[in-house]
Amino acid sequence: MAQVSEEREDRVDATGAHPAAAPGTPEPGDAGTPATPEFPGTAGASATSETPHAAGTPVVPETPGTGEAARLSAAGTAAAETPAASRTDEAGGASAETAAASAKGAAAETSAAAETGASDTPAPPEAVKKASKAGRNLPAAIGVALLLGAAIIVSLLTVRYLFIGIIAVAIAVGTFEFAGVLRRVAGIRVAVIPVIVGGQAMIWLAWPFGREGALTAFVLTVLACLLWRLPGGAKGYLRDISASTFAAAYLPLFAAFAAMLVPPADGVGRVLTFLIGVVASDTGGYIAGVLGGRHPMAPAISPKKTWEGFAGSVIGGVVAGALTLSLLLDGHVWQGVIFGVAIVLTATLGDLVESLIKRDLGVKDMGTLLPGHGGIMDRLDSLLPSAVVSWLLLSAFVPV
Repeated sequence: MAQVSEEREDRVDATGAHPAAAPGTPEPGDAGTPATPEFPGTAGASATSETPHAAGTPVVPETPGTGEAARLSAAGTAAAETPAASRTDEAGGASAETAAASAKGAAAETSAAAETGASDTPAPPEAVKKASKAGRNLPAAIGVALLLGAAIIVSLLTVRYLFIGIIAVAIAVGTFEFAGVLRRVAGIRVAVIPVIVGGQAMIWLAWPFGREGALTAFVLTVLACLLWRLPGGAKGYLRDISASTFAAAYLPLFAAFAAMLVPPADGVGRVLTFLIGVVASDTGGYIAGVLGGRHPMAPAISPKKTWEGFAGSVIGGVVAGALTLSLLLDGHVWQGVIFGVAIVLTATLGDLVESLIKRDLGVKDMGTLLPGHGGIMDRLDSLLPSAVVSWLLLSAFVPV
């Protein structure tokens, strides 16, 4: 009987309910079996029946809430309280989520209000004022270009050799600008004195002696640069001599070919053909690029130069070349077309080369002498290589 009671008690502990009695097992209260008082929901009676009692010892009934009944009651209470706690936690989580959502909404409204207030606040004049699409001060650039053009026209129509003086002054200033930028930005020391003096010799000797005088002066200038740099020591010697030689070739030697356009009897026409071709190329490219530039030509070198602008340069250069060479120099229209295309190519090459030099040095302009343009070097970029090609083609098309 004790074994049966243990099995029943195990079932009570596992399920919390009293299983049905096994067949043949006397239930409490059966005939001949003393009944042990048992309170509902407790297993105390089963536990009591396992303990042997002496005869005549009364069995003390357990009161509810004691012993195994107390443990079962506590387990039931915990099970009953667990859903409530979970509901409380869920309610707390929902409240926290609601509070977070409310805070987020309030923050969004505050941000929107701040943005609205910022947009309602008038921007300062500097922010409202848009930069020119051309990337420069256009009125100043036009004014400076007109003044320079007027000075050139006056020199050509009065004493045309004054144009050589204008070239000499521009090259001297450009050399000083170029040497200064190299020294400040890259630490390169150009032999300024030999390059400026030798450059003046190239330009002025090109007047009576032509290309022989210019080339002779160039060679002597390079020799003078080699000697001038000797006291500076070995460190950076090759770098400085290379920069000095480049400056002597790029500025005064190229400019000497423009000076060689002046001496012939039709020198004024030759100079005007050269200048008008370059100006027409630059102006056509500028207008076409500003109005319809969409496809960059060389974005890594000059992001603002476009193929549409190049097409405008070709149109302007070809029209100008055909008109000037046929009207001013009695040449043929087809010669003017070839001349115009060549000028466009060399002017564009000059722009790209100077843009690459400035990008390599990390500067926007070579100087600040000319408002709206930058420095003298920034205006000579397309003129210098075009002067060489102009002299070569005009000497072939219209011999002296």
